[in-house]
Amino acid sequence: MARKHPNILLIGIDSLVSTHMSCYGYHRQTTPHIDRFAEGGVLFENTFSPNVPTTSGYACMLTGMDIFSTQCVALRHRGPLGKGVKTFPEILRKEGYNTTNVGGGKGNVAWRGFDRYLDYKAWGGVDKGALPKADALNEVAVPELDRLARSKKPFFLFLRHMDPHTPYMPPKPFDRMFYHGNECDPKNKSMKPVFNFAPFADYFRSWMPPGLTDKDFVIAQYDGAVAYMDACIKRLFQQLESLGILDDTIVVVNSDHGETLYDHECWFDHHGVYDVTLKVPLIIRYPKKLPAGQRVGGYNQHMDLVPTLLELAGIKPEIKFDGQSLTSMIKGKTSSHASSFYITECTWMRKHGWRTPEWKLIHALEPDFHFKPEVELYNLVEDPGENRNLAKKHPDIVALLEKQMQDHIEKRNKETGKENPMYHQENWSGTGVDAFATSQEAYDTLHIGDAKAARKLQAKTAKKK
Repeated sequence: MARKHPNILLIGIDSLVSTHMSCYGYHRQTTPHIDRFAEGGVLFENTFSPNVPTTSGYACMLTGMDIFSTQCVALRHRGPLGKGVKTFPEILRKEGYNTTNVGGGKGNVAWRGFDRYLDYKAWGGVDKGALPKADALNEVAVPELDRLARSKKPFFLFLRHMDPHTPYMPPKPFDRMFYHGNECDPKNKSMKPVFNFAPFADYFRSWMPPGLTDKDFVIAQYDGAVAYMDACIKRLFQQLESLGILDDTIVVVNSDHGETLYDHECWFDHHGVYDVTLKVPLIIRYPKKLPAGQRVGGYNQHMDLVPTLLELAGIKPEIKFDGQSLTSMIKGKTSSHASSFYITECTWMRKHGWRTPEWKLIHALEPDFHFKPEVELYNLVEDPGENRNLAKKHPDIVALLEKQMQDHIEKRNKETGKENPMYHQENWSGTGVDAFATSQEAYDTLHIGDAKAARKLQAKTAKKK
């Protein structure tokens, strides 16, 4: 059935770090079906979600704007998006698209403007020892895809996969796919600091096995959840093919942010502006306009996605995006977009910083519950794992990066006529505390009780004033 514009399927995978995908070089075969999908499209090796977590990540991804324009940086964002900002589904609806959101609620400003919102059981079944999240999503997405395909209108279908998000509880056989040891070995002490971290300990105990001692088991569960999701996503690829619309559909695999596993003491979550949280996958397949099997090494960010998809779809809205289309990089006309950029986090800690190809500066705007120093500096070339804080050793570089960051903030403030949203996030933690005075206060205040509490927290991330 001929349509004026192509269909668009955006698979947004919550908490998926690219370094745990086999197509990005991971040693475990976690994503064989996505790997084969990538062979038919373009894989971007250096895509960043510079503004974690979910709410701000999707706000940039689905508007083509940065945080100065969206005014959205906090997980628990309050109020609308920045004045005049249009979301991707709002733009597409004017072009005659049917739009459906599966797994993202109406209340979240990042997902504003869809025709339909469909939910699925992404959290149920914790007590049974497994969470078949991706199957539950398919139960909703498959019939919706059939419905959309029957229309004469093109469609935009957004799917929010939750498998890599905690709890990591993949169903059999994926639960033991990557682990064959004794997760309760009393000689193994690697989980001791995890369970000693009071803000998250109760939540972890609500879904991790009793007596767990080995952190590698939890990492293997994460990888198993990714592999399980990958197997379920294959069904969607096959459905597009059976409907005869695979090559008429722009298919995107992306993530709102990565995941900290046993990294930087940010146990099994997605806070901290370290690269495990910032680096995300981006794969786009559209054989009518994109080459097959190409890997692009240039830097790009979430805000570049909407301009890219609109160009591929042949749509030219009268909007000046903060992001840039990636087609120039794909064609080799541009080697990279901005390689130095502003990074922010407003999840469990409130921090910002500046990342260059060589250095990363992290500056805390208030004390954090991990008792980390106010300023962190990492050499990303010599120390890509960001394990050696060089702030005291190189105060000159700290000063240089701080100036670059402040110059960028001042520039964007002037261009948008808006203040940096990182500076006015009252009650960002959802605890009633506008800013923590000490790390001990943050540690004693912040807490997740159990899986039900975590689900409730997710549901309330976009609650308005």
